[in-house]
Amino acid sequence: MTITPFISRRGMTRRRMLGAALAAGAAVPLATVAGPAWADPAADAAPTRLVLPSPTGPYPVGRVELRLVDRARPDDIAGPGRFRELMATVWYPARDVERFPVAPWMPAGALQAFLADVGFSALAPLAPSTSGHVGAPVRRSNRRLPVVVFSHGAHSHQGDHTIVVQELASHGYAVVTVAHPYDTYTVFPDGRVTVPLYDRKAPTLPGDFAADLRFVLDCVEQLAAGCNPDVDRRALPAGLLGSLDPRRVGAFGWSKGGTATACATLADERIRAGLSLDGPMQMNPPLTGDLERPFMMMSAEFTRTTDPQVAAFWSHLRGWRLNLQAQGAAHISYGDNEALFPQVAKLFGWSGRQLQDVIGTLDPDQAVKIQQAYPLAFFDEHLRHRHRHLLDGPSPAFPAVTFLP
Repeated sequence: MTITPFISRRGMTRRRMLGAALAAGAAVPLATVAGPAWADPAADAAPTRLVLPSPTGPYPVGRVELRLVDRARPDDIAGPGRFRELMATVWYPARDVERFPVAPWMPAGALQAFLADVGFSALAPLAPSTSGHVGAPVRRSNRRLPVVVFSHGAHSHQGDHTIVVQELASHGYAVVTVAHPYDTYTVFPDGRVTVPLYDRKAPTLPGDFAADLRFVLDCVEQLAAGCNPDVDRRALPAGLLGSLDPRRVGAFGWSKGGTATACATLADERIRAGLSLDGPMQMNPPLTGDLERPFMMMSAEFTRTTDPQVAAFWSHLRGWRLNLQAQGAAHISYGDNEALFPQVAKLFGWSGRQLQDVIGTLDPDQAVKIQQAYPLAFFDEHLRHRHRHLLDGPSPAFPAVTFLP
């Protein structure tokens, strides 16, 4: 099966969409989705740093980066004797965060590489910060932290769903995001900046992403056992070793990362619950077998009525399952773009129609609240056994959310 890295129902790869957008004078947003034209702000309007919403949980958030090498998977692209190498970030509930700096949305080198790739290097000063305090000590309690791993979309980056990630961490989860090599922009500790390869020979299929997730779970088990999986043996935040619970693990991903989450959940029983954010479910390896563990799909453009592969995956779910759809949602509506684009639109004078062409007609504030509430309710239900009535049916607090039969 030939796999195309989807970003929209137009069937275009992210890079092709960028090229078409530039050729037509259309915009290129911060998370690489085509949109309306960038224009210089008014002469008297000073550029403003974009802002992500703060998480709503009771705990401040910490984070730390890890460099991981999977010595079970040789990397022919990197060269003889090299193995699959990736960057991962652990987000967690923290304490005493005041003296620890907050992390940027993307590392500077990765952000600059991305913006240079699409011809908008001048936008780098606008990039937002996160709520994650680098290296802050872990908040410890009498129970270990449930773990959720995250897989990004095609030609995207591991920070593109920071709203969801830091929301989970603020409610007591350890969340591990992974930068999938050859399909993302990232920076390694030695200063290397890697960018997506647009060659289908590169290991960037959903099955490759899923293998990365399963390797990350191996590293989670090392952390849980008190061992540092970082190949450089850099110091970890106080309290991180031994704080994760490898028996309570979930996974989620967006777009191709949602498909990868499905692949990984089917293949690895350590994942107790899986969540796909508008994944096209073009399975590679092909779909085989049934899934007895809980799985939730939050659909936007890739739905069971329009995509046979999404419907086929749904038919293989034999355990707890739920399919939600926010009316008016676009493919990017369950990610950070719903918070960032309204600010960009205001800064650059877009019309309401231009903004809707990018993020859909779903109200942006409602979209942010949806992505904060529903993944948390799902993982609380299935990793913590905390029943949330939010998943029982339609809620007046979220009128756009439809429960699909």
